Amino acid sequence: MDNMTVTRFAPSPTGYMHIGNLRTALYAWLIAKADGGKFILRIEDTDRQRLVPGSVEVILDTLKIAGLTVDEGPEQGGPNGPYIQSERLPVYKKYAEKLVSEGKAYYCFCDKERLESLHEQQSGGGYDGHCRDLPEEEIRAKLAAGVPYVIRQKMPLTGRTTYADMVFGEISVDNKELTDQILLKADSYPTYNFAHVVDDYLMGVTHVVRGSEYLSSTPKYALLYDAFGWPRPNYVHLPLLMGMNEDGTVSKLSKRHGAVSFQDLCGMGYLPEAIVNYIAFLGWSPKDTNKEIFTLKELQEVFSIDGINKSPAVFDYNKLLWFNGEYIRMLSPEEFARRADGFLTEEEKAFPKIGKILSLIQPRIGALADISEAVSFFFELPDYDTDLYINKKNKTTAESCLKMLTEVRKTLEDLDDWSNDALYAVLKDKAAEMEVKAGAMMWAVRVAVSGLAVTPGGATELMEVLGKDSSLQRIDIGIGKLQ
Repeated sequence: MDNMTVTRFAPSPTGYMHIGNLRTALYAWLIAKADGGKFILRIEDTDRQRLVPGSVEVILDTLKIAGLTVDEGPEQGGPNGPYIQSERLPVYKKYAEKLVSEGKAYYCFCDKERLESLHEQQSGGGYDGHCRDLPEEEIRAKLAAGVPYVIRQKMPLTGRTTYADMVFGEISVDNKELTDQILLKADSYPTYNFAHVVDDYLMGVTHVVRGSEYLSSTPKYALLYDAFGWPRPNYVHLPLLMGMNEDGTVSKLSKRHGAVSFQDLCGMGYLPEAIVNYIAFLGWSPKDTNKEIFTLKELQEVFSIDGINKSPAVFDYNKLLWFNGEYIRMLSPEEFARRADGFLTEEEKAFPKIGKILSLIQPRIGALADISEAVSFFFELPDYDTDLYINKKNKTTAESCLKMLTEVRKTLEDLDDWSNDALYAVLKDKAAEMEVKAGAMMWAVRVAVSGLAVTPGGATELMEVLGKDSSLQRIDIGIGKLQ
C-alpha cells in the first residue's frame, strides 16, 4: 500500500474550467489509474480575492462529465480531509509555527509602506530579509503588542537547489535568486506556495502533476519539503498549451483563440468524450501505435509518463472537430437523437420525421451545434441562385435542369408511394427515358428541393422526409426560378 501512486488535482475556484486545467486533471488521473492508484480532488481557495461563487460546482460537474472519478475529495471525504483549503487553516498555522520554532522560518513585521518602497528601490526585486534575524526580545514584544506579521521561510543564501522532473529532467536554480517566501499571510491564510506542500505531504501525494509554468518556482517547494524533513514527491510538469494566432504564429492558449473552457466547448456541441480524447493528445503520445481514438479506459491502459512531450502542444480546433465527428458517428441513432435534443428548436423537435432527418445528418456533422443549420432547409427553403443547377460533373445546365424538372414533375404528381425506393426508381426511369444521366436528374431535383449544393442525403431521401406536397411545391419554385 505504501508504494501506491497518489495524484491530486488542486484547482482554484476562479470561474470556468480551462482546457489546461482539464488536461492537468486528466493526466494526473491517468497517472494514478494506470498504476492502480488514487486520485484526490482538493479545492485551493486560499486566494480569497479571486474566488468566484459557483466555481466549485463547475469543477465537480466537469470531472463527473469527463468521467474522472475522484477517490478522495470534498464530496467523497477521506482519511486526510477536509479537502477544501479554507477549512484547513489550523493545519497550516501549526506547520508554519513548527518551522519558526526550528529556526527555518521567521515572523516578518514589515508593513505595507516599507515593502512598497523596497519594491520600488529594487525595481521589483524580492524581500531584503529585514526581519530575518530580529532579536528574540523584539519579536516577543511585537507579538505581545499585536503587531501584524507574516511568516516567511528562510531560504539558503548560497549554493544551488536542484530537483528532478520526470518530463523535463534536472532543474537547477541559484539560491540567491530565491527570496524568503511568505508561508502564512497576515490574515492567517496560507500562501499557495506553502499550503499545497503541506497538503500534498499530509495527503500522501506521490506525483505532483502541473503545468510547466511552475518549473522555475518548484525549487522553493522542494526546499520546504527539505525543511520539514519530508521526502520530495515526483514532479511531472506538462508542456505549455498554445493556440494558433490568425497570422499563423502560436502563443499561450487564451480566449482570443476561441472557446477555451470545457463548458463552452460542450455548449458548442463537442462531446465530452471527444474533448477528453483530444486533450489526452495535447502533450502526450502513445507508444507503438498510430491509433488516435481511445476511450478513457483504453487511455488508462496505454498512458505512461515517458510518453509526455517537452515541446509545447498547439490546441487545434480543426483536429478537435475531426475527433468530435468520429465520436458522433459512433453514437447509436437513439443516443445521437438524445444528445441532439438540446440543439433543436421546439418546432424542429415536433416535426414528425425529425428522427429521419437526424439519421441523415449524423454521418455528416462535426459538432452538435451544426445541427440547427444542417436541418434548417427542411423547414424553410433557402433563397438560392439558379447557378446552383450548373454542375460540371453531371454536365447540367440551367436549361437542362428546367427540362428535367418539368418532365419529372408530371410523373411525381401521380405517384402514391412516396418512399425513398419508389422515388429513386421514378427518377432513374425518367432519366433513362429522357436519355440523360441519372446523376444529372438527381442533381436537378436535389437542388430544387433543398436550395443547397451540399445536403445530408440524396434527392429522394430528402423528398421522402419533406413529403409529397412540400417536395412538389419546391420543384415548382425551382421551375419558376429557371423560367
